Amino acid sequence: MYDEYELSLLDTEGELITPLDQIEPLNESEVEKPDVELMLVLLKNPQPQQRMLAARAFCDLQDQRATPHLIHLLTDNCPLVRVSAAYGIGRNPSSEAVAPLITQLNRDWNGYVRKGVVWALGNCRDFRSLAPLTDALRTDISAVRLWSASALAQMTEVGYEAIVGAIPALIEALVKDPVAAVRSNSAWTIGQLCKELPSNVVYATAIDALIQAFAEDKDLGVREDTKAALLGVGDPRGLQLIETLEQEGWF
Repeated sequence: MYDEYELSLLDTEGELITPLDQIEPLNESEVEKPDVELMLVLLKNPQPQQRMLAARAFCDLQDQRATPHLIHLLTDNCPLVRVSAAYGIGRNPSSEAVAPLITQLNRDWNGYVRKGVVWALGNCRDFRSLAPLTDALRTDISAVRLWSASALAQMTEVGYEAIVGAIPALIEALVKDPVAAVRSNSAWTIGQLCKELPSNVVYATAIDALIQAFAEDKDLGVREDTKAALLGVGDPRGLQLIETLEQEGWF
């Protein structure tokens, strides 16, 4: 879906984070929060730096008045403004933001922006987010796949159909994704979704995938995360396998 040049820039373990991930959240004990009224004005400032700082402020401020402006900034010429707007929407989720977020996910060339967009889509907890998130998990660069896997855990807040719709893509990522971190996040999310499922064929298929990954994945971290998912679900088959392998000194 994305060209090899972009993959060479972003699809590495070292690029699973964005510059904004390095910015610590504002802490009231260290610094006063920005003035909301001023930040709302700066969202429309002609200077990109000021728009970026204002959008970044709404990663820590919650005010629905900012949402229309943040939606508008998703199409800003500056990618740092766009990614800041995406994070700001993630902290101020709105049903009105879902369609613009999906549109930007489909057309933005910048992987950092798409990463922020999938996080925001998850936080919006809307059924419309399901298809773009599963598609991103299957086709995007590693950083976006990583966050798509985590974002799909929010489908627990959407409903049964969304949970069932998310499972196939997560299983595929758990079994096939070349990046261990993506497989680990997929395992965690499958565990979260299984907690909300009845004991049916979808549930059984998801548990089978966790068991397979726990027994066969070559990465120790993935096996540990899959084990944690199985323990969290409390499925008898998974618990029995873990107990058996521990008794045999498999770890």
